[in-house]
Amino acid sequence: MSGHSKWSQIKRQKGVTDAAKSRVFSRFAREITLESKKASGNITSPGLAAVIARAKAANMPKDNIERAVAKGTSKEGGDLEQVTYELYGPGAVAIIVSALTDNKNRTTQEIKLILTKNTYELGTPGSALWAFSKSPAGLLTPNEPLMDVVGEDEERLGHLLSLLDEQDDVQSISTNARGYENTNDDE
Repeated sequence: MSGHSKWSQIKRQKGVTDAAKSRVFSRFAREITLESKKASGNITSPGLAAVIARAKAANMPKDNIERAVAKGTSKEGGDLEQVTYELYGPGAVAIIVSALTDNKNRTTQEIKLILTKNTYELGTPGSALWAFSKSPAGLLTPNEPLMDVVGEDEERLGHLLSLLDEQDDVQSISTNARGYENTNDDE
């Protein structure tokens, strides 16, 4: 069979799964670095231990975890900062984007660019957060009733969420749309 290569197909599929794993591992590494900085490298601190447990559950390699912990205790760890963006998307769906960044201005501009290209804009602090409750674990859960998004709005919401998810600094995205409640929460 001319033109068919099993290796090409395997290589393409492996590239897609490796890119997804890399994105998840990068998010965990940032979160571990931040928690390590807060706990001064004490692995037994509850916050750091919880993040490490979630990273291990996602099959993050042990040496990557150790590097992230070490980075948090060293000067090279930088000043990572947790940033929350609020907006309303298609069908008046409330969206909360949580990001972990070393440069708040850069991340804000990147998020604004994504939103502007899709005819949306950032909301003011508290404008969409009212539609969510924070669990004891720190996760945002949407309050009832959830919004039903159908037709073109559903496609636009899926597209917007995937664009936001591709942004490197974004850690998690929460919406109050039925079926889209928590996107990208440590996959």
